[in-house]
Amino acid sequence: MTRLHSYDTVVTWTGDRGTGTSGYRDYGREHEVTAEGPAPIAGSADPAFRGDPARWNPEQLLLAALAQCHMLSYLALCARHGVVVTGYVDHAHGTMAQEGEGGRFTSAVLRPTVRVASPAMLEKAVALHHDAHASCFIASSVNFPVTHEPTVTADDAQPAPRG
Repeated sequence: MTRLHSYDTVVTWTGDRGTGTSGYRDYGREHEVTAEGPAPIAGSADPAFRGDPARWNPEQLLLAALAQCHMLSYLALCARHGVVVTGYVDHAHGTMAQEGEGGRFTSAVLRPTVRVASPAMLEKAVALHHDAHASCFIASSVNFPVTHEPTVTADDAQPAPRG
């Protein structure tokens, strides 16, 4: 049985400097991403495309969505399989190739560093990254490879080998 979920966001351009888009250098790339409930996200273009480096750009948000989805899937699987996670940080990296006026992501690598409560949980904790990847809605929706290079340690233990 397929269950449908729908999501709504609003993107509002706030970069009009008084002359609209009269020239490529004459307007700001600033915008706000909003939805009912959460605080707005201050967005812009990547600085390479005349954006504000103090604001989130769409490429960062896509990479963040991949990392968030993997983490949330992973934590749920760990809870279901008796793996107690006591820490999780992901230093994700994405690569985009620009081709003329367009471009596309060519890959993303998720590099979660996970801490678990017991050395007995290490092997299962590493293996569950594969299952988390398979169940991540966002990774299943993109047309470029998303890989993961987890490092898992136990409280007061050595790192487990990467899965």
